[in-house]
Amino acid sequence: MKLLSLTAVALGTKIRNGEVTAKEAVLASLEAIEAKEEQIHSFVTVDREGALKRAGEVQKKIEAGTLTGPLAGVPVAVKDNLCTQGMLTTCGSKMLYNFIPTYTAEAVQNLERAGAIILGKTNMDEFAMGSTTETSAYGATRNPWNTEYVPGGSSGGSCAAVAAEEAPYALGSDTGGSIRQPSAFCGVTGIKPTYGTVSRYGLVAYASSLDQIGPIAKDVTDCAVILEAITSHDQKDSTSIQRTDVDFSTALVDDVKGMKIGIPRDYLGEGLDAEVRQAVLAAAKKLEEKGALVEEFDLSLTEYAIPAYYVIAAAEASSNLERFDGVKYGYRTKAYEGLHNMYKKSRSEGFGAEVKRRIMLGSFVLSSGYYDAYYLKALRTRAMIRQAFDKAFAEYDVILGPAAPTTAPRLGDSLSDPLKMYLGDIYTVSVNLAGLPGVSLPCGLDQKGLPIGLQMIGDCFQEKKIIRAAYAYEQTRTYQRSPLAEQ
Repeated sequence: MKLLSLTAVALGTKIRNGEVTAKEAVLASLEAIEAKEEQIHSFVTVDREGALKRAGEVQKKIEAGTLTGPLAGVPVAVKDNLCTQGMLTTCGSKMLYNFIPTYTAEAVQNLERAGAIILGKTNMDEFAMGSTTETSAYGATRNPWNTEYVPGGSSGGSCAAVAAEEAPYALGSDTGGSIRQPSAFCGVTGIKPTYGTVSRYGLVAYASSLDQIGPIAKDVTDCAVILEAITSHDQKDSTSIQRTDVDFSTALVDDVKGMKIGIPRDYLGEGLDAEVRQAVLAAAKKLEEKGALVEEFDLSLTEYAIPAYYVIAAAEASSNLERFDGVKYGYRTKAYEGLHNMYKKSRSEGFGAEVKRRIMLGSFVLSSGYYDAYYLKALRTRAMIRQAFDKAFAEYDVILGPAAPTTAPRLGDSLSDPLKMYLGDIYTVSVNLAGLPGVSLPCGLDQKGLPIGLQMIGDCFQEKKIIRAAYAYEQTRTYQRSPLAEQ
């Protein structure tokens, strides 16, 4: 078996047992990147020299017995909106084409403490604004299952890198489904943890009250182990939560007897592709056969999730992106007359169309005449969505549904219709609005041979329940490798 066909945990075990060295694992990844990048374009930056140097250092610590964790020596790909000291961090934007941070994101540092080796930075929708990884200033990423299709977004580069077996696992960020939706499109597993579980320090903000960092890997076991490694209370992040129940790998048990699973009827209605619906209900049946109690119920306010999300996210984005003005760092226009002209031209030339669209929308809903009509109304809707989930979780342990209404669209289809692209997040955005944990894992293929994703949602701080349910379902099927992974 090829090294990169192994899960991250299995590869870590081989490295610890001395069957493989960290350097061999890194070289296998670098060779795969070299062979496949032309076809899928998962990476913006590959740090060959740094990864090999770090592999040597990690190997010595493993041999000395100072690094004994499950991820020691295993290479990782990092989404390009997570700051890495001394390594280019672009956020998929021309605006940050030359930005080299002087510090590293806390989640990435936690991985490095666990012995991880960073291969490089993965492509993404510009400033995480998009659902297809086509809005990147550095070109679109393609789906390893079929390069005519998108990998999803905004963490499409991370998901494609794992699906193509260029990296054993990756980090992504999720603002409205940006880990779960591309995981579904690429046939991999991704977890968005409860808001505040993973430090946002060093994550370039899109919408601060929604963003959360999470793992992307081949299976639920990998994701649970990675989540354990990146979770920590961080005083540098005012939204970071002190948690004691972070031994997520203890939930990896094949037992759902007595677990109550609810499927919202709203998630199975109009707009859902028939093949996706069939695959999701078949997965629910498997869990029922294992002893779970599965039933449909009404989750109210589903139709308001998209408008509330896009008003809040755009408002926060317009505020967060004010700092990119061409003064301290990043892109600055070459020819300008005076300070205001420099601001205007730097931002006009540095930002792409989708980012400008969301900045304008955010500025509009925050303006004095429209603040009450749009922004405050969206905040009230958010509170009501949270209450609807509270009511649901009083009844159910896990909410089950699709991760996306369809499988991956063709390249170019979504960009021509931004509203259609926004509506593709219908099943994922409410999880971020309510700060809940969610996992997406593969549950089959459609007639075109593209992966279908199953989403499981838990109550706040109930990652263990969704990990347990996802692990139990995963035992009923084998991991399917993408055609590009098999090359």
